[in-house]
Amino acid sequence: MANDYIFTSQGKNDECLTPKYGVDSLLEFMPRFKNKIIWCPFDDENSEFVKVFSENGYKIVNSHIKYGQDFYNFEPEKWDLIISNPPFTNKKGIFERAISFNKPFCLLMSLTWLNDSTPKKLFKDESLQLLLFEKRMQFRGQEKNKINFSSAYFCRYFLPKQIVIRDFKI
Repeated sequence: MANDYIFTSQGKNDECLTPKYGVDSLLEFMPRFKNKIIWCPFDDENSEFVKVFSENGYKIVNSHIKYGQDFYNFEPEKWDLIISNPPFTNKKGIFERAISFNKPFCLLMSLTWLNDSTPKKLFKDESLQLLLFEKRMQFRGQEKNKINFSSAYFCRYFLPKQIVIRDFKI
């Protein structure tokens, strides 16, 4: 696939590292994926996604642009679903690619994206699922900054129903 998108962005919120409790909140939805391979395409070995899912017995393949594995051009040989926290810039390209695989995914994104027409166009088949939280997530490395946006997991073929609301278990 030709890279039509600029992966490295200058967005100030692109390096918001997901805290462990943000990944732990997904575990209740994971049993049906127990024998599947999770691809974490924006994650190095220090990612909480990689750590939490590995510690809970899930098969993980992770990739990261710093290893030359650009999400727009790289795909692991075997994988069954995507779970990650992608850069918040270039959302359209990330979700277009994720949808193109026609496999389950769960991607953390700013809720402000729902104000844009893009998610409505991309998910017009009504396959969008949202995992919403009662509080804002405090991203690792951003503890001194007050995060001015709420985040949610934008999912497809992942949740048991279209909208699920949870509180973090910290």
